[in-house]
Amino acid sequence: QVHLVESGGGLVQPGGSLRLSCAASGSIFSFYSMGWYRQAPGKQRELVARITSGGSTNYAYSVEGRFTISRDNAKITVYLQMNSLKPEDTAVYYCYLQQGAQTTWGQGTQVTVSS
Repeated sequence: QVHLVESGGGLVQPGGSLRLSCAASGSIFSFYSMGWYRQAPGKQRELVARITSGGSTNYAYSVEGRFTISRDNAKITVYLQMNSLKPEDTAVYYCYLQQGAQTTWGQGTQVTVSS
């Protein structure tokens, strides 16, 4: 069983920055991908960024150039550095870890961008 714990959400003004963290524990093997989805009120959950075990990354077009995903394999932790935040980035951000056919989700952390 895999367990994910997220941290780092909060309230920030437009143009500000936040860093999300997601630490994994449990039965985790060598090859897995991690990433972040987000869900705003009344909208579908959407992929924000993901990173493979080899370090390849993908980003949603809306965050390209502003967000950076990274991982620490020794700590089994994934990070999302969010810069130049916009009000439309407001959402609950969910971390996930995928290995094989199994996907585990975090509990979500609220990010609110508002003046």
